Amino acid sequence: MPLLKKYQSPVNIIALINVIAFGLLYLYQKPLNREILIAGGVMVFIIYLANIFVINLKFEDEILFMIVSMLSTLGIIMIFRLDPVLGGKQIIWFVLGNVVFFIASFIYRKINFWERLLYLYPVFSLILFLLTMFFGSEVKGATNWIFIGDFSFQPSEVMKLVFIFFIAAYYAHPDKLALNNLKVFRRKISVESKWVFMGLAFFQMGLLVLQRELGTILVLLLIYLTMVYIYEEDRKFFYLNGALLFFGGIIGASSLHYVQVRIAAWLNPWSDVAGKGYQIAQSLFAIGSGGFWGTGLGLGQPQYIPEVHTDFIFSAICEEMGIFGGVAVLLLYFILVYRGIKISLGLKNSFHQYIALGISLMFGFQTFIIIGGVIKLIPLTGITLPFVSYGGSSLITSFLALGILQSISSSKFMEEEELYERDEEKVPEAATAEKDN
Repeated sequence: MPLLKKYQSPVNIIALINVIAFGLLYLYQKPLNREILIAGGVMVFIIYLANIFVINLKFEDEILFMIVSMLSTLGIIMIFRLDPVLGGKQIIWFVLGNVVFFIASFIYRKINFWERLLYLYPVFSLILFLLTMFFGSEVKGATNWIFIGDFSFQPSEVMKLVFIFFIAAYYAHPDKLALNNLKVFRRKISVESKWVFMGLAFFQMGLLVLQRELGTILVLLLIYLTMVYIYEEDRKFFYLNGALLFFGGIIGASSLHYVQVRIAAWLNPWSDVAGKGYQIAQSLFAIGSGGFWGTGLGLGQPQYIPEVHTDFIFSAICEEMGIFGGVAVLLLYFILVYRGIKISLGLKNSFHQYIALGISLMFGFQTFIIIGGVIKLIPLTGITLPFVSYGGSSLITSFLALGILQSISSSKFMEEEELYERDEEKVPEAATAEKDN
């Protein structure tokens, strides 16, 4: 009971926001639609129910789930305001995401051989790529969706997590990829583990180039460079990777037409404001018209922004909830990434530490890339805002990653870390006692 009282205030605030927002949407719709009130009631019920599970399962960091519940609430409110049908579907995805969150947390705790699958992660990425290329459909110039009836799935979302597990497994066992006595033209050569690692990492990112997944490539690239910079002892290896990726980006920007179009729209959207620059121009108009306090929920015109429920949902939030509402969203992401990095720094087990950091970086970089694109800070890329944008693949994968992060921060892993520290303290004491004898 004390634990419930401790965490009931954030949940009550989230529930109150749902009640107020869905109440406003109910009054805004003419004629009045009771389904909106039902949707709000479902959201409140699911958030309370999930919070009870979080408390009873004794997760170490309950605030993680509260942050994500708040982000998902804001996203669903805005999606429901834009399109009630899509809003209803997003609530279903939110419920499924909560289920995936708890399942992922349980499975990650129970299975302990993740770091031994180093060779399988690139293979799994290749399988996802082949599934997309053979069974996928082209949407807006990129072949990255698989449609099964009314259900659609984006394998590249899963590839981000696979890539993080690959990097973590390598740095947990940095010598495991070494190739010794490899025969090439009847000559025996040896290849250091780090070069094989770099080749496999570039291979997985290259698969996304073929799919024209510009946003996901950028996320993986930043995660890769950051983790190499932190954990690689050889500075020259980091500089070489940075140089190769930089020149690769220059070549891609000068040779790939769809990249050139996005860069041109970023540099000067006003030169073709009715064409290539229309999205970013409408995004800037929406953010500017909202001012500091916003036009009010349901009183803006975000429907003029193409793909407003996915890529540009942050612009819609800023228009109707104001710049302060947008800053609040940014602060929620900042706290989420901060707590993820804090979890990583508190771990002694290297593999869990790398996974926690990789997931935190994924949330942070993905947020920066999409928000930077809609405010014209960087060229626009086609990725979603985690937990906020409409889309089942993105929401489920984000909850999957959060479940893994929550599992890593759980009391089970913390107890293992404490035992690890105690064992380390006993070793010097035993050595000193043996020396005295």
